[in-house]
Amino acid sequence: MAKIKVMFPRVEAGFGHIMTCNAVEEIFSKKYGSKVEVININFYSDAEDQKLKKYGEFLKTQVRNYTAHPLLGHFATFSCEFWGTDLSTWGTLKVQVPGSYKKGIEFLQSFHPDVVFSTHWATNYYAELMNPKPFTVMYCPDALLNKLFKYPADLSLVSMETGYTEAKRDTTYDSSNLKLVPFCIRNDAFLIKDDKAQARKKLNLPDKFTVVLAEGGYGRGAMKKIVTKLIKEHVPVTVIPVCGKNQELYEYFKSLKPTEEITFLPQGFITNIFEYMVASDLFCGKAGNMIAEPTFFGVPSIITGTSTKIETNIGNYYIDYVHCAIKEFNPSRVVKLIKKYVKDPTILVPYIKAAKDHHSSYGAEATADLLWEEIVKRFPKVLEEQGE
Repeated sequence: MAKIKVMFPRVEAGFGHIMTCNAVEEIFSKKYGSKVEVININFYSDAEDQKLKKYGEFLKTQVRNYTAHPLLGHFATFSCEFWGTDLSTWGTLKVQVPGSYKKGIEFLQSFHPDVVFSTHWATNYYAELMNPKPFTVMYCPDALLNKLFKYPADLSLVSMETGYTEAKRDTTYDSSNLKLVPFCIRNDAFLIKDDKAQARKKLNLPDKFTVVLAEGGYGRGAMKKIVTKLIKEHVPVTVIPVCGKNQELYEYFKSLKPTEEITFLPQGFITNIFEYMVASDLFCGKAGNMIAEPTFFGVPSIITGTSTKIETNIGNYYIDYVHCAIKEFNPSRVVKLIKKYVKDPTILVPYIKAAKDHHSSYGAEATADLLWEEIVKRFPKVLEEQGE
């Protein structure tokens, strides 16, 4: 008898959706992959249909545009909330690239999945409209469930307490199948065992106050203005801006000349961002799921901007619930704060403690285990075939 097919379709619309999908799939495959058939694809880029590819590019372009023009991003997310789940989903998936939603359903159908685990609302929408419909699981990596994540699924998961509470109070949303799980941070985070001194030695960094700045994988936001101002200051600090895929910004930073007190080490797209997080005393960047990474390593954050209401909610979560971050959108005032922290690092001690106290709220294994439990309930043959 054929194995149960469990599908993990990755969608790039900001890297948080990919990151969390990969984290769960990696653990699920390791623990349960011998008992099922795991299908792991880049949903839009792996599709041959040009309409689907075009819609995938539309999603990526929207994220870039929202970061570059926050008013546009906030208007877009306001519109989704205003029109509600059904109209917003219809408009977002059926109007932007006509015909792409049918191709999305057909492409997903071609794999004949029994289970579809989505970390982006689009693939959950396609899965819900398949015939026959697979068992649908949707994981929301954000602080609150926006309207697109409130589209029906057989099992809905949220990783932040604020989102769980809000959804339970929403009388327009059926939260009976909603469960709270830890945030699915990348599994590599748990492999880092170095302390700050060891990490700095490994990265050849000087032993002085260190600031890492990042604006997500696309490297857009307030970072350019902050860094340009900061490296003109006469203050002993290591400044490490991570530009991601923004090669133009990376080249710009490489052309700058810092003061002699500044150690300036701009980075492009790197795979060892966690090592830099461990080596740092402070993180600066726009609100988004990247804030989870410094928090995991006990590093406080300055949130320097938001491009959508979704990011505002994430920022508020780390500011008001976790208490490990502050908000400052003015680049000049961000620089003043950094100078203040360099002069007196003890100011950050309460934020460091709050971040460390939140450490247990991370990890994808609980979600992978929950997914397996639900599969066993619905497809008991997965145990029968293994003789369990």
